[in-house]
Amino acid sequence: MSPTFAVAFGGGGARGLAHIHVVEALDELGIRPVAISGSSIGAIMGAGMAAGMSGRDIHHYAGSILSRRAEVVSRMWKARPGTFAEALQGGIRVTQFNIERILKAFLPDAIPDRFEELKVPLKVTGTDFYGHRLAVFEEGDLFSALGASAAIPAVFSPVRRDGVLYIDGGIYNPVPFDLVTGSADIVIAIDVVGAPEEGGRTRLTSIDMMFGATQLMMQSIIAGKLEHAQPDILLRPPVSQFRVLDFMKIESVLAETVSIKDELKRAVEEAIANRERRRA
Repeated sequence: MSPTFAVAFGGGGARGLAHIHVVEALDELGIRPVAISGSSIGAIMGAGMAAGMSGRDIHHYAGSILSRRAEVVSRMWKARPGTFAEALQGGIRVTQFNIERILKAFLPDAIPDRFEELKVPLKVTGTDFYGHRLAVFEEGDLFSALGASAAIPAVFSPVRRDGVLYIDGGIYNPVPFDLVTGSADIVIAIDVVGAPEEGGRTRLTSIDMMFGATQLMMQSIIAGKLEHAQPDILLRPPVSQFRVLDFMKIESVLAETVSIKDELKRAVEEAIANRERRRA
């Protein structure tokens, strides 16, 4: 009997575009997960897969939008505040864009409004800002959960769901493999957090420092989790050279991380072989 698989897609902003290769590789292997979890961009990619989209579908859809500046600008315009009063709600902010509006403007129609309409069970992380805890969404409104999980501080406004204020799910759980542990024979985790690199910039901005510090914090959280438990497969595509908001560099991200496809296929083959040896 073939083993079952669960996948945890990690957070990392535009670096999470590398998840497209993971979905494509699983499709090519004929693997359909029985459970999916995700944080931030990983929750969004996980929702696409849970909705039944193929890796090729996700790749084509994302490329058709993010590789065309005019299309991105048009969709961002659609996501603007509906009224002047709404724009000023809570005071003048660095960005007036609401993450839920952006998701509605950018995500494909294939992604349903509610968790219950998904074809594969999905668990989405969020951070309860005032409750100081991890939240896990797996039922009800899907878009508010995805918005909460992807609400990167200082970039997007927090999301209020059922009276609770949420920010980026990666703050507490950047690669939520623990949420699907025990739900399948083999658990795959993909870490796209990355780490600060010197690169070609001679002077770091305060934004660079803030996002870099967040990367270090998330890597510390991941390292702490791995001391207590590990997924069967943990892969880290080479994404550190990209910034969290480099979504329009989709072609570069995918070109730089394409090796993850073969790496995942080898890891799956090895995990299956190890499982069969243990059972023998």
